[in-house]
Amino acid sequence: MSQPVVKPEYVNRVQELAQKNGVSTTYWDWHGNLCEVAPETLVLALRALGNKISLEPDAAELDNLLRGHEEEIWLTTLPACTIKREGNWQELHVHVPSGESLWVEIILEDGHRTHLNQIENWDPDRPVHDQWRGRASFALEQWIPTGYHTLVAHLGNGQSYSSHLIVVPNRIDPPALHQRAQQWGVSSQLYSVRSQNAWGMGDAKVLAELNEEFGKLGADFHLVNPMHSASPVTPIQPSPYLPVTRQFLNPLYIYPESIAEYAGLTAAEKAKVERLHKASQVEVKDHEGLVNRDAAWTAKVDALRLIFAVTRTAQREAEFEAYIEKAGLGLSRYATWCVLAETYGKEFPADLASAHARGVAEFAASHTAEIRFHMWCQWIISQQLDEAQRRALDAGMGIGVMSDLAVGVDPEGSEVWSNPEMFASGMTVGAPPDMYSQLGQNWSQPPWNPRALAASGYAPLRSMIRAAVAHAGAVRIDHILGLFRLWWIPEGKTANFGCYIAYEHEAMVGVLLLEAQRAGTVVIGEDLGTVEPWVRGYLNDRGILGTSILWFEREDDNSPMHADHYRVNCMSAVNTHDLPPTVGYLRGVQTTLRDELGLLVEPVEDVRAADKAELDAMLDRLHEYGMMPNDKRDDEQAVIDGLYRYIARTDSKLLCVSLVDMVGDARPQNLPGTYREYPNWEVPLTDSNGDEVLVEDLGKMDLARFAQIMNEGVGK
Repeated sequence: MSQPVVKPEYVNRVQELAQKNGVSTTYWDWHGNLCEVAPETLVLALRALGNKISLEPDAAELDNLLRGHEEEIWLTTLPACTIKREGNWQELHVHVPSGESLWVEIILEDGHRTHLNQIENWDPDRPVHDQWRGRASFALEQWIPTGYHTLVAHLGNGQSYSSHLIVVPNRIDPPALHQRAQQWGVSSQLYSVRSQNAWGMGDAKVLAELNEEFGKLGADFHLVNPMHSASPVTPIQPSPYLPVTRQFLNPLYIYPESIAEYAGLTAAEKAKVERLHKASQVEVKDHEGLVNRDAAWTAKVDALRLIFAVTRTAQREAEFEAYIEKAGLGLSRYATWCVLAETYGKEFPADLASAHARGVAEFAASHTAEIRFHMWCQWIISQQLDEAQRRALDAGMGIGVMSDLAVGVDPEGSEVWSNPEMFASGMTVGAPPDMYSQLGQNWSQPPWNPRALAASGYAPLRSMIRAAVAHAGAVRIDHILGLFRLWWIPEGKTANFGCYIAYEHEAMVGVLLLEAQRAGTVVIGEDLGTVEPWVRGYLNDRGILGTSILWFEREDDNSPMHADHYRVNCMSAVNTHDLPPTVGYLRGVQTTLRDELGLLVEPVEDVRAADKAELDAMLDRLHEYGMMPNDKRDDEQAVIDGLYRYIARTDSKLLCVSLVDMVGDARPQNLPGTYREYPNWEVPLTDSNGDEVLVEDLGKMDLARFAQIMNEGVGK
């Protein structure tokens, strides 16, 4: 692809056009300097958004585009999507040929229709291209209920135009947060927690057992890694944060023996399932001591096909059909993509390249049984996760499962294949340069096109949120700043050649709140890193909890934040999945690994000195609060206890304990900045000696020690 060329004398015009289109022309680097985005990047971003701008724009073209941006508003009868807050009065502008009569009605989500009242508008008509256009105004009144509605403008000439109206809550106030002032829970990477009966990795059965164990200890929630769908073809992407779609679940977490139809297998078939079960647990040379998703799925999918073939009862078949009908076209496309992936790998033929391609209908018609199998897998995993949530609540949890929503998807996955028009072509998402990644980060995830989202009434966002809250009492939104803006990187460029693209946060956050309110779900936004102050305040006002990690919370003098200065409306924790377990941190594992892998940009001695200074400052703070005597500074367990007493001393509404800390694990699950150099997302749960901890072993671990600290902290 040819690269843009912008002459110096046209840069100002390109920047003005970018700003009108929500493309930021500057960003702040980690040194506090204001940096200008390259004009060539701005041109590529404008093209990805759908603007018809050439790669070498001249003055006349740019002036036409600038005029056209304003003219487009007057040429569009209704805005693609209007967002209104519940209880607010709002004015709706409608544009029509001058002198044309019109009336506007609203079709509510329940089908009820009513006319909107027209109000005075004295804006003068204006010429646009070869016609005069006028503007009329209508009242969107306070009574309109929350929901997904339709606006229809009827013109006197017989033409009509429709668009989306979404009325969203001002804020959410989930009942689960009113049970007590503070609640605590446990976080785990579910795949890493195996049992004697697991198929090589943690699954829905393990999740249910953990929920019961944690509930009995007094925990109110269990935060698990994203459980979005992975590819049905090996090698399977190990990162739960790079799924093929966020609208469907990962059948890797199915526990086959818990499926009702398993009982209908013949003795020979059950014996085969048992052999497959054992095969899933066999370690191979290149994955010794690690979670092997490929082996687990290769064995499990054969067992699932055996169970799928068992005749279901009439009631079960009716339930399956009801699930398919409710899931609709999205499920059909996802399941079709799965069969395509099994048939062709990653390279689909041109006539099957997207859900809209000409050969897809014929392919689907000739593969109905295989497609139905993947639909069935979704039904089964949905049922098993529902059961895990039920057991959490039955065990006394106030919230239950807290799902985790990833920030993006695999560019070659089902979500992009199903709706390619929703994504900005030629762009990937990442992060600008910082002190740790001086060329920035490229996450290899395609971004949603904000204009396509609005035109669809934010349908993909709705589906994604519904899936995230369907089997949980709370949802954590990874990188919630992505609802406000994302760093777009042109394909073929390093991340430092990117730019920020704005999303309509009133719409993005509003849809999130509407779906969360309907599900009664608690929402936590991961708002770590550099965040504009207004964003945290905005999320707080809308009822979304923030996230505080002990090691990142600082006073103005850069000392560890005082416990009573932590935010109330947030979830506070000692660590996160991108940090090593606390035992590992105390042993300097993060620096040792980076040194061994050649990832340090400073002398290792300097890094270790900085690590020690950070730890000493935190230990001083613990001592100041009377949570750890000075003569215990080298006692790992005493330090860990002190750190959790410290977050329990805060007033944060939610407090989170990492399972890795409860068992003394030392190895990181993820080492940011690495790919194959470290087995990210494949490390099983172990104790401080590196011996694996199975679900059956948890009863021997001192989990009650942490439960006592947290229960005392929240006043249980």
